[in-house]
Amino acid sequence: MRDILIIGAGKSTGVLVDYLLKKSEEENLKLLIADKNIDQAKLLGQNHKNVEAVQLDIFNEDQRKSYIKKASIVISMLPARFHIEVARDCIAYGKSMVTASYVSPEMQALNESAIEKNLVFMNEIGVDPGIDHMSAIQVLDRIRSQGGKILLFESFTGGLVAPENDDNLWNYKFTWNPRNVVTAGQGGAAKFIQEGQYKYIPYHKLFRRTEFLDVDGYGRFEAYANRNSLKYRSVYGLDDILTLYRGTMRRVGFSKAWNMFVQLGMTDDTYTIEDSENMSYRDFVNSFLPYSPTDSAELKMRHVLKIDQDDIMWDKLVELDLFNATKMVALKEATPAQILQKILEDSWTLQDGEKDMIVMYHKFGYEINGEKKQIDSTMVCLGDGNMQTAMAKTVGLPVAIAALKILNGEITSPGVQIPITAPIYEPILKELEDYGIRFRESEIEYLGYNPLSL
Repeated sequence: MRDILIIGAGKSTGVLVDYLLKKSEEENLKLLIADKNIDQAKLLGQNHKNVEAVQLDIFNEDQRKSYIKKASIVISMLPARFHIEVARDCIAYGKSMVTASYVSPEMQALNESAIEKNLVFMNEIGVDPGIDHMSAIQVLDRIRSQGGKILLFESFTGGLVAPENDDNLWNYKFTWNPRNVVTAGQGGAAKFIQEGQYKYIPYHKLFRRTEFLDVDGYGRFEAYANRNSLKYRSVYGLDDILTLYRGTMRRVGFSKAWNMFVQLGMTDDTYTIEDSENMSYRDFVNSFLPYSPTDSAELKMRHVLKIDQDDIMWDKLVELDLFNATKMVALKEATPAQILQKILEDSWTLQDGEKDMIVMYHKFGYEINGEKKQIDSTMVCLGDGNMQTAMAKTVGLPVAIAALKILNGEITSPGVQIPITAPIYEPILKELEDYGIRFRESEIEYLGYNPLSL
C-alpha cells in the first residue's frame, strides 16, 4: 500500500478524502488522516478499510515526524502558518508535499533543498489560489502561442451562498474562515495597475471602489480589489501588461454595507476591548458611538453613518441584531474584529443542508494582428450541502488530483512551486471538468480603459 498522510481534517478536507478513497483500490492507497480532533478525522474516514484516523498535535515533534517518515506523500490542510513545520520534516525524510496555501517566504526558502532531494512541494493548488492560476495561465498561454500580446488581465473570485439559500439582506453567508472575511483588505493599501498607471486604494476607501460583473444565469456581482494584484505579474509573465487587477466578488450592495463597519472601526484587529466578556451586543455597538444623555444607540448610529431610517442600509444593520441588549459577547480581551465576527456568525453561518457557491471571473484583453480582442471566462461551482460544499470541492479536488499525480510520477518537476506550467495545469483542469468545475469562455468587444480618465 502507498500511504498518503493528510494532516488537518477541516471543512475542505472531506471532498479530498472522498476523491482519494474512490481511487484507493485501483491505486493501492491507504489514507492516514491526522487531526488534533480525532473524532473529526474519524468522521471523514467513513470507517473505510483503507483509512486510519489518528490524533496529532502538530507541535508534538516526535509524533509528527513519525507519521511523516512513514508516508509516501504528505498533504497539509492545516492553517497556512503551520505548513512550515510539516515542510521541514518532509525535507528531512525525503517526502513530497502538497498544500493549498500561498507560498510563504519560509516555504520558498526550502526550494533548493527540495530540488536537491528531487521533491515536489506543490503549493497554491486550491481554488484561490489554485484554480484561478491554472485557468488563467491556460488562456494566457494560448493567446501568447497564437502571437497575441496581453494588454489586460483581471481576475475575480467569490465564495458566496447559493441562490436558493440566499435569504438575507446582505446576500452573504460565511463559506470559509469567517476571520479572514472580517479582516479582509487590511495590512496595507490595495495596489494594481491600469493602462500603465499604478493605482492604490487605502483600506478605509477599499469597499467604496468596486466594479460590476455579470455572470450568465447568476446575475450581477461586484468586486473590490485584492491587497496586491501585482504579486503575480512576473509569475504570469505579464511584466509589460498595461492593466492587472485581482479582486474579491460579492453580491451588489455588500461592499457599501460592509463599509459601515470599516468606518466605525469594528473590523479593527489591532487592540482589545476592556471588559469585553461582560459586554452585550448593544454595548459593543455603543462603544463606537459618541455619548449622548438622550439619544439611543440606534439614533446615534443613523446620525454618525448618515443613514435614513427607510434606507436599506439600516435594515441590514437591524437584521444582524446588533442592538440586542441581552446577547452577550462573552469573549475575554477580544478585539473589535473578533467581536464583530461572533455577532455575524449568529446570522451568516450556513445551516445544515444549505449550499454555497464559488464564482470566478477572468478578463483577458489582448492584441493580435493589429486587432484588439477580449475573452471573458467564468466558472460557477455549486455545493451539495454540508461536507460537500463548493469551497470543499474547489479546494479539495485540485489538491487531491495533484497529490495523486505526484505520487504516480506524472508531476515530477522538483522544488517549491505553484501550478502554472502546462504539464501540471492541463490534466488537472481536464479532470476537474468531470466534477462540474469548468469554465465558459466568450469573445466580446475589447473595452479596456480610457487613459485620459485614469
